[in-house]
Amino acid sequence: MRSLQPRPVRFGLPAASVVCLPLVFALLPAGLAAQGAPGSTGEAWQIITPAQASLVLGRDGALIGELGRERRINVALRTLPKYVGHAFVSVEDKRFYQHDGVDLVGVAGAIKDAVTKGNLRGASTITQLLVGNMHPDLIDRRDMSAGRKLREQQAAREMERHYTKEQILEAFLNQISFGRGAYGIEMAARQFFGKGAADLTLAEAASLASMPKSPVQYDPARSPERNRTRRNTVLALMAEQKYITAAQSVAAQREPVRTVTATRGTAPWVVDVVRVQAERAGIAVMQGGYRIHTTIDAALQRATQQALSSGLDEIETRPGFRGQRCARAAGDTAATAVKKAKVEACLEGAAVVLDPTTGEVRALVGGRDYARSSFNRAVDGNRQPGSSFKAFVYAQSIAQGLTANAMVADTALRIRLDNGQTYSPDNADNAFLGALTLREALTKSRNPVAVQLALAVGMDSVIALARRAGLRSPIAPYPSSALGASVVQPLDFVAAYAAFDNGGVAVEPRFVQRIEDRNGRTVFTPQVAPARSAMDPRVAFIMRDMLQDVVTRGTATALRTIVPARIPVAGKTGTTNDNTDVWFVGMTPELVTGVWLGFDRPAMISPGAVGGTLAAPIAGQIIAAAYGNRASGVWTPPPGVVPVELDRATGQPSDAKTPSERRYVEWFMAGTEPGAPVWPWSLFRLGPIGY
Repeated sequence: MRSLQPRPVRFGLPAASVVCLPLVFALLPAGLAAQGAPGSTGEAWQIITPAQASLVLGRDGALIGELGRERRINVALRTLPKYVGHAFVSVEDKRFYQHDGVDLVGVAGAIKDAVTKGNLRGASTITQLLVGNMHPDLIDRRDMSAGRKLREQQAAREMERHYTKEQILEAFLNQISFGRGAYGIEMAARQFFGKGAADLTLAEAASLASMPKSPVQYDPARSPERNRTRRNTVLALMAEQKYITAAQSVAAQREPVRTVTATRGTAPWVVDVVRVQAERAGIAVMQGGYRIHTTIDAALQRATQQALSSGLDEIETRPGFRGQRCARAAGDTAATAVKKAKVEACLEGAAVVLDPTTGEVRALVGGRDYARSSFNRAVDGNRQPGSSFKAFVYAQSIAQGLTANAMVADTALRIRLDNGQTYSPDNADNAFLGALTLREALTKSRNPVAVQLALAVGMDSVIALARRAGLRSPIAPYPSSALGASVVQPLDFVAAYAAFDNGGVAVEPRFVQRIEDRNGRTVFTPQVAPARSAMDPRVAFIMRDMLQDVVTRGTATALRTIVPARIPVAGKTGTTNDNTDVWFVGMTPELVTGVWLGFDRPAMISPGAVGGTLAAPIAGQIIAAAYGNRASGVWTPPPGVVPVELDRATGQPSDAKTPSERRYVEWFMAGTEPGAPVWPWSLFRLGPIGY
């Protein structure tokens, strides 16, 4: 086989020496070389602090994401084991501690090899590499001219006159690229070994030291054997150069290359939100090395993402599912998954968990797979909430004096609209149940009742209550809006539900606790919006009590099978026309949780798809994960509410003849408790139409 090594030219100078002529100038005295250097090095000798990634941290300090054009976290050399720096010196620049920025011995050896063997190898020192990497605008290492080489050497010598070897090595370790977007030794240690650089073992330090020559070729995760071979070379060099003993070298060489599967963060949609908020506050988080302390519970964030992803995967396997199966197969990367499935054909979802007393967001997931689609459906999605909006209709009805035991009519309606058309709301089961209590109508989610209530109290007043609770999306003042026909954004909608859980007090969703600069100084603390009342605390309590029945014996009983009975849960399901959007928004004494599912391009999920069977179980998994074995608080009645034992069949006070299974406790605002039957038929001027 013909050799691929370049052949020396038989006359004149060898070809390799022509290539290496610039290196000859390195053999000149420093002053003479500088005099002959065309152009100016400017400030290329100065060590500057490179851009750092800003870290996004959970409320417990756990890393949940990064922000930055270069993923870098600067680290002080003194905090690292000595063998970390020595590993790089041994393989990159063995005379680092002896030369003045330019290794004359190394240059001479490189020239000799080029002339005699045709073997081209570099002779750049760590200092030269640092100059070129740190100041690419002044020292372009792609430029192979003699002028560039001389400017680089001049700058390297100038750097050595101004800085110590330790300062230069520290800057080098923080500057270099390790591939996969990881810059600097600290980020590389986290990327490949799941630990900080201060915790690297000798073998791990050598693995990373082997990478700068070719980060792709020596990637320890993708090419462990290739990395191990070069790592062992580094370890042998360290022993040869007396940085470690021969025994230490041999022991480290025996270790296998063990990497971790590092993620770019567990909360990418949260990272996007806080970036926008920080930049609006004038903080350059993409390069400043800030620490963004958020309200996110890192463990709950992971559990929420897992519950949503696994729930969507499971729905795809159900009979009648209308979308494309988009679950990642074993071994699929995000890129592979993208090729297999069109994003618009994949069932998507969003989930929000927040603290009802503070508005602090504990978890937020804006979609199924951020790598496949980064669109934040939790924040920017606009979808119809369906029957989950009814909670605001019923709350306004309670606020205007209707009681939970009032008898209402689930009946056919024909409502003439302003445009002359007729609106006739139906039920999902295409049936009407006739007279039933307000509580039962909510528990069974009867559509005609919600529409009648909205018309009786005025849709404008319902909208006003929802606004006070924090719902910002426009809501049309039409009868269909009582059934959730107007679109909402999931984050706002879940936050509005917090008023039911918080004694009628509205909250603003919050993500950021504070932002610190690289020195730990707090540079931004968001203002907390003053508390505002959305509804009477008595109304909030009665509504919450009614919504518990939705979970225990109504449309969301699937959730109750997942969440332990010791944890009280209240909430409401939602399903839109043609089974397009499904929801569950619920609450415990400590959390409000909402889940939306649907296609980005609205389409039927499956015949019969409803929030109670699709969204509620996912919410149940999230709530169960949030509590684990932890105890839950309890809801306590506010002043001014009165309990009365009623007969569930009639809505009236129980008596000796009432069977125990029909007895229940109803709550009333003081002064509205029953002393006689209440038949508020006058409220329903439009019924019973169609009978």
